[in-house]
Amino acid sequence: MKEYTFYIAMVVVQLAYGGSNILIKISLDKGLSQLVFVVYRHLIAMLLLGPFAYVLERKQRPSLSFSIITKIFVLSSLGTTIHLNVYYAGLAYTSPTVASALSNVSPSLTFIIALLLRMEKVKIASMRSQAKVLGTVICICGSLVFTFWKGGHLLKGFVEKPLINIHAGSVGDFKHSKQNWIKGSALILISHIAWSGWLILQAVVTKVYPARLSLTTMICFFAALQSCLLALFFDRKPTSWKLEWDVNLLTIVYSGVVLSALVYYLQTWCISNKGPVFAAMFSPLLLIFVGIFSAIAFAERLHFGSLIGAFLIVAGLYFVLWGKRADNNFVVGQSDQIGKHQSDDSKVLEISPRMSQC
Repeated sequence: MKEYTFYIAMVVVQLAYGGSNILIKISLDKGLSQLVFVVYRHLIAMLLLGPFAYVLERKQRPSLSFSIITKIFVLSSLGTTIHLNVYYAGLAYTSPTVASALSNVSPSLTFIIALLLRMEKVKIASMRSQAKVLGTVICICGSLVFTFWKGGHLLKGFVEKPLINIHAGSVGDFKHSKQNWIKGSALILISHIAWSGWLILQAVVTKVYPARLSLTTMICFFAALQSCLLALFFDRKPTSWKLEWDVNLLTIVYSGVVLSALVYYLQTWCISNKGPVFAAMFSPLLLIFVGIFSAIAFAERLHFGSLIGAFLIVAGLYFVLWGKRADNNFVVGQSDQIGKHQSDDSKVLEISPRMSQC
């Protein structure tokens, strides 16, 4: 039964992300400041996680040094401040479905960065390495097709009229020009480069600071602080900080409670038990969920070229994931063989003294 809870948790994670993409898109178009949104979102998460981190990790929380604080500060800069603010800037120019499709390039980008940093090894003669390289190339080609080929006929939508009309104009047309489409997609790709760097740096930080709840709380604190400074510099309007009982407040509370608190914890729990490859395998579900939500809520219709690009991204993703899973199985197999040889050697050493005594 416990095995199924990991699958349920990751489906819930993707559903939560799908709902947030719709809400955030609506709020950004309603005038919500993305910098202020990031501040409020992480303040809520910090206030929620802080007491649990203090009580539950009191004994296992290591002492903080300047080096660890610096690493956590950089970690929050990459994974929250840079990633989220650039991502939301790109989301303002595109649709939630586009943003969700491009999120599938993260495993390939992570593989490239790890390869450049020599954290990942490639043996061309190995089928595992060939799958990772081929998947990375296919994924990048798919993202380029999705970004630049806004062609082909429009696919038929699920509904004739949108349930939520936040754009003036014809049904299903988000009124994004080709220039804005490219600009938004480029910003989202840049945000996922920062996210990939965050994934790699997180593996380094968790080794020196294994208290996950405390780590997440500090990341939220630094993210709120950094975005607050950016908001005071780039968005000096006092009205941007004003909250009312509207969809913007709903988006802030939802993102703070569900995404920055609950989803972060579920992802950490699943990765610590099943590994990052298991968690990454569920990322294409986000594209499916958001596509369905957008088709119903906004009557969104995608171009045929976008569909081809999305298919290439998902296909490339699973090539990379298969290669990574094969790598993990290979490492586990080698460890088992080494353990078996050591066990056999110990048995031989036990028998030898007895024979000498005889």
